Amino acid sequence: MTVLFGAFLGIVDFFVVNVALPVMGADLHASAASLQLVVAGYAIAYAVLLVLGGRLGDQFGRRRMFVIGMATFTLTRLICGLAPTVGVLIAARIVQGAAAAFMVPQVLGTIQATTSGTRRARAIGAFGATAGLGMVVGQVLGGALLTADIAGTTWRPIFLVLVPFGVAGIVLARRFVPATRAVRPARVDVAGTLLLAATLVALLVPLTEGRAFGWPVWTVLLLVAVVPLVAAFVLVERRAERVGGSPLVPPSLLRAPSMRIGLTIAVPFFVGFGGFMFVFPLAVQRGAHLGPLRAGLALAPYAAVFLVASLLLDRLVGRFGRLVLVGGGVVAGLGYAATGVTAWLAWPDVTVAVLALPSIVAGIGQACVMVPLFGVVLADVPADRAGTGSGVLATTQQTSLALGVGILGTLFLTLAGMPSLGTRGAFALVLVVQLAVFGAVAALATRLPDPRR
Repeated sequence: MTVLFGAFLGIVDFFVVNVALPVMGADLHASAASLQLVVAGYAIAYAVLLVLGGRLGDQFGRRRMFVIGMATFTLTRLICGLAPTVGVLIAARIVQGAAAAFMVPQVLGTIQATTSGTRRARAIGAFGATAGLGMVVGQVLGGALLTADIAGTTWRPIFLVLVPFGVAGIVLARRFVPATRAVRPARVDVAGTLLLAATLVALLVPLTEGRAFGWPVWTVLLLVAVVPLVAAFVLVERRAERVGGSPLVPPSLLRAPSMRIGLTIAVPFFVGFGGFMFVFPLAVQRGAHLGPLRAGLALAPYAAVFLVASLLLDRLVGRFGRLVLVGGGVVAGLGYAATGVTAWLAWPDVTVAVLALPSIVAGIGQACVMVPLFGVVLADVPADRAGTGSGVLATTQQTSLALGVGILGTLFLTLAGMPSLGTRGAFALVLVVQLAVFGAVAALATRLPDPRR
């Protein structure tokens, strides 16, 4: 439970900022580009360092890296809450993302190293549920704290209130988290780490910041550079494994069908989810004029049904196998599209009650994919590669979430600027696009190995 709590904090912190961006901008006199960096700086540092964080846990001990990550994460949370300028806030968020990257891979690594069989499946399922709930709770918590405006501090409590929980997590981890590490820890793959970092930076920076800066030439050049960087990374990793080295992402690890197909499913799934969680609070606050609390509460039915479904999925997967993920992809796509159509018809009188039914459908579908997906991806990962496998999965998740913010967020903001569409039309169209996104998830899930084996 202690390591799951660490994962929960890391995910909450990524999403809690979304509903607070308008207030932060006004208080710190920040530009749109600066506000996007508050989100993107965390996401990019997190994604870039996740695989390295898993490798360091294998080598130096997962509990040690978890505690170091949690301590740094908590300190930077305090700095964020006290930041006098947007520059300090951005810098602290970047370091905080790096700290999360050293903390979160130890969660799945510890589960893989200390459990097996049914117990492992349940623990990984609990991680999937924790990740999904953290994303939604971040939005709801952010809205509640902003509305409370504790002592006139507006957005700052979204960081400060959780500092004591970080301290408690450090104490609990030192006492209850088992000390594990790989039997034969691999050395750090310096070349692979640098190439992966360069690839993710070249991909994520322009997609998350390009629109705010007006798509200057450097953003286009970075996107073009992604192709040769990926090619170089693949060549370096293949060569390292061929000569008996320690590649950051071992190609042999990706040959397992569960890992390869599972990661392929994770990309569109988290792109869609990340885009939704970014677009939703912006749309309902900007267009439907819901306050931060009501914007957060509009996701409460989604969160509640996600939790309930998560508790039942172990039995469902045991009975129906991959069909749970296939059906979940279809249901989620229909739920998101129905949310967009409902908002279009009710606009501007969009309320928590109006959005409840379609968001419940989306939440059920989301849980049916997300909760078992982590277990499917890691099913064939051996214990001595637990940190590496967990890091690859977490990197895919975080990169895809950031891509969702960059791609679907940019699509929404661009469409919302068109007089013929506005916020109403942009919100509806982005959510209808989710039919295609989650249709791809369902189609890919039909190729998964049977989780019941």
